[in-house]
Amino acid sequence: MRWLWTLCLMAAASASAPIPAMAGERRPNVVFIAVDDLNDWVGCLGGHPQAFTPNIDRLARRGTLFTNAHCQAPLCNPSRSSVLTGLRPSTTGIYALEPGIRAVASLKDRVTLPQHFATHGYATATFGKVFHDGSIPPAGRAREFQVWGEVGRMPMPREKFVHTPDDLRAMDWGAFPDREQDSGDWKIANAAIAHLKGLPRDRPFFLAVGFRLPHVPCFAPKAWFDRLPEASLAMPAVKPDDRDDVPTFAWFLHWKLPEPRLSWLRKADQWRPLVRAYLASTSFMDAQVGRVLEALDADGRAGNTVVVLWSDHGWHLGEKGITGKNTLWERSTRVPLIFAGPGVSSGSSCGRPAELLDIYPTLVELCGLPPRNDLEGHSLVPQLRDPSAPRDAPAITTHNPGNHSIRSERWRYIRYADGGEELYDHRNDPHEWNNRARDTALAGVRRELSRWLPARDAAPAPGSMSRLLVREEGIWYWENQPIVPGEVGRRAPKNGERPTPDNTHRSPGAKPSEPGRP
Repeated sequence: MRWLWTLCLMAAASASAPIPAMAGERRPNVVFIAVDDLNDWVGCLGGHPQAFTPNIDRLARRGTLFTNAHCQAPLCNPSRSSVLTGLRPSTTGIYALEPGIRAVASLKDRVTLPQHFATHGYATATFGKVFHDGSIPPAGRAREFQVWGEVGRMPMPREKFVHTPDDLRAMDWGAFPDREQDSGDWKIANAAIAHLKGLPRDRPFFLAVGFRLPHVPCFAPKAWFDRLPEASLAMPAVKPDDRDDVPTFAWFLHWKLPEPRLSWLRKADQWRPLVRAYLASTSFMDAQVGRVLEALDADGRAGNTVVVLWSDHGWHLGEKGITGKNTLWERSTRVPLIFAGPGVSSGSSCGRPAELLDIYPTLVELCGLPPRNDLEGHSLVPQLRDPSAPRDAPAITTHNPGNHSIRSERWRYIRYADGGEELYDHRNDPHEWNNRARDTALAGVRRELSRWLPARDAAPAPGSMSRLLVREEGIWYWENQPIVPGEVGRRAPKNGERPTPDNTHRSPGAKPSEPGRP
């Protein structure tokens, strides 16, 4: 019976320890590329006629491009938390820039995407921004990835190039630094390439690379600006009265933020410089993506590596009168999503709705790992094999409790926490200029889309702060300050402080259509 006892011990050990790759096993590697604040201004998505992204475009030609992919939240921390946990913000309660996932009681032991791969024999490593900055304390990092490398912080000039209304240090754009090697994204790519070259060949790897551009500050060396003369820039299509037919609550999601309004950009002659900087920094980031992909090719393992590239959310550049994210419109939710490698059809484009939440189950299936029954996304493997394969589920984006967007192949339906609605027909109105929520002929469309609204709207997780919108006793609060159209905060109350006449005041000149900003 000793052999039976030994067998039992071996089984118990294998249940708790990572499963090593078996000899001769051809389990695919994974290169997981995250991009920060990249909207559809990518060559293969056609979002801007002067977008120059040859490396992302080349990856799309190698694999399958999802042309109707959307984030789960238009903000870094909740979006990335959703991708890595496989859960919606409306399930986790993570809506703001804090807390991180391990600070939420229900998520303390949640198995994240890289953990699932590590448990099944993968060597995991991360470079740059994959988890939201600061969301994982240093003491807990080894639990999430086996290797944490270069984070690639952006160097800052001695003086800001642009002085915006709030004048935050990061809210800046221009030609900087002089040398590519001094840029954060160049350092991230360099460190990831060095790590790739040193990886053993007898074990599959999961390599996460998170690029920071085109997130502000939109910096890139001068050469990347020179290829985009400011005078010949194509500017975003903007409708002057675009927001006249949207609910007032739409402003609440973007109440008082450091990203400047289009009205300020025009007054300061900074709209063209910002558009130019966004395009230049996107092209520079794309060059770094290219360096990593070229290193993978040179390493000889590209044929057995699944590459997925995604952005955590989009970014407005004047559309709807604003810049930044934090909205439920197309410019803020639509993102690049590309898969390439074994099990993926090449040169394909899929217009079915897709969510970033789908990345976790898709990678698990592509790599032959044990499936999980606790993921809220849907595997995209059917569409990766045949881009015309049906998909019933739409893409759902959430920003703060009770605010959701439902995006199907043709329609976008938005329901705000106060019941306000928007409905856009993307077949005939790709700019979302005509809100048709009150069109009685489309009542059936609204009903069909509304059935996809999340059944659960979790309260904000304890410790939630920064870009948080909540309701207390009938009053909506933005960062602890009450929202009243026409009222502008003199200063933001400190944590825990209730608004008082001392820290708020009525501004007679403030219009509901331009709350909290000149």
